[in-house]
Amino acid sequence: MPHQTIADLLLARAGDDRPGLLTREDSWTWDEVVAESAARAAWAGELRTEGPFHIGVLLDNVPEYIFWLGAAALAGAAVVGINPTRRGAELEREVRHTDCQLIITDRAGLDLLDGLDIGVKRDRFLVVDEPDYASRLAAHSGPGPVRAAPDVTAATRMLLLLTSGTTGASKAAICSQGRLAALGASNSAKYDIARDDTCYCPMPLFHGNALMALWAPALTAGSTIALTPKFSASGFLPDVRRFGATYFTYVGKAIGYILARPETPDDADNRLTHAFGTEASPEDADRFLSRFGCRLVEGYGSSEGAGMLELAPDGPAGALGVPARDSVRIVHPTTRETCPPAVLDAHGRVRNPEEAIGEIVDTEGAARFEGYYANEAADAERVRHGWYWTGDLGYVDEAGYFYFAGRSGDWIRVDGENISALLTERVLRRHPGVVAAGVFGVPDPRSGDQVMAAVEIPDGTRFEDLDLSAFLAGQEDLGPKGAPRFVRVSHALPTTGSNKLRKKEMQLDGWRTDDPVYRWTGRGGPRYAPMTDDDKAALRGEFLAHGRGRFLS
Repeated sequence: MPHQTIADLLLARAGDDRPGLLTREDSWTWDEVVAESAARAAWAGELRTEGPFHIGVLLDNVPEYIFWLGAAALAGAAVVGINPTRRGAELEREVRHTDCQLIITDRAGLDLLDGLDIGVKRDRFLVVDEPDYASRLAAHSGPGPVRAAPDVTAATRMLLLLTSGTTGASKAAICSQGRLAALGASNSAKYDIARDDTCYCPMPLFHGNALMALWAPALTAGSTIALTPKFSASGFLPDVRRFGATYFTYVGKAIGYILARPETPDDADNRLTHAFGTEASPEDADRFLSRFGCRLVEGYGSSEGAGMLELAPDGPAGALGVPARDSVRIVHPTTRETCPPAVLDAHGRVRNPEEAIGEIVDTEGAARFEGYYANEAADAERVRHGWYWTGDLGYVDEAGYFYFAGRSGDWIRVDGENISALLTERVLRRHPGVVAAGVFGVPDPRSGDQVMAAVEIPDGTRFEDLDLSAFLAGQEDLGPKGAPRFVRVSHALPTTGSNKLRKKEMQLDGWRTDDPVYRWTGRGGPRYAPMTDDDKAALRGEFLAHGRGRFLS
């Protein structure tokens, strides 16, 4: 019988002498991980008060984070992963909204929370690098059988996952012990995570990628977790070799950063075999396999609802997979009619986007969605007409393979045509000098929108070094309206704590950013020139002259 809870999975590791957790300095067997978790569970149980049993954790990827995840499972608490890249009012709002009883942090985290009204008194903070932490913990350690709290069930809340907020304010997605245990079982099989694997975790543990695609599957399989405090492109390969890692997960710009590192003849001298993540292009995957001998598996999922698509390793390049059940489909968001298959040209571009592109839904998914904590409005946005709406766009080809077409705001209306921001992003990321790219719509001074891109390039590289005009002109799958009219250039674009670009923030900045911006000049193919203050003033004048000054606010 499969384990029903995360507590069950942890208890199954008691007595297991295989390495369960590695860091650069230390190691613990699985049995020791269970014992460390049990001591913290006893401590948390002693400190529990009335109300939701929520424990905020504000730490880098350190062993204490793993131990407190286990502690929460055994004690029946929910971990609120606090994003250390948040600041000020935004951080205060997120933590206060989740009604934490305890905060687990370090002195660096104390500095971030200093002066904020998060609804937790200072005597409810457990600071892992203060002198009395170890002695207080030792009082709850000892021999004897490890047990879970009697009220732990599959329905017990395990995680409050603060969504990344790339397109707006974050929300706290609920994940129960039962759902996470089921994901541990399904994902260990889906991503080929076995007991003899060493699973390297460079992505932050407050994010669903690390928890659902690495921690829970490794716990299920009894494989080894290798932990590093933060992602580092320069430290990636040394860590992989140090730990003997065979598997890792990634999100956002991580693969681009790794590929931007100088190549060496022995890059493939490592034990990596496969990795799972999102936002790596097919070109990224080919380069990564060729250079490091490691296969990247791209998938589709979210903190709110995973398991909608099954991987199809033999499918077309760029395909996410096939529906896991008949209830998963792509529908027109207004009519709710199922969209017809996409007609693809020789370059894979959708020739009938108005008909074929719609929202990915699960018509039976409302029961699987566990909701957002204390946010009925957000729940109502996800569940309508008894269906679960992902907020993501997609299309399906004639053979039944699903493709991601961007978030709901990733389509740009240019001269009456829908332009895919995602396609333009993928084209830009092919350029060997581009580490990351985000594409979004900005208002046109007369009507509709124009395409704008933000590109991150390595230190020491200039925009002129890219020869972007010639590069874009040579991309046969980029339509004439898909080439960006404005290009923001940076050595460090704004990101979330999980390395995803903050596209909403960059879209609001538009061409008014302090970063250098290059604009399309002349007619015909793309040609770019620096956008001066005079150019920006003239463009503002156009908006005012055509009665569209409201779009400048």
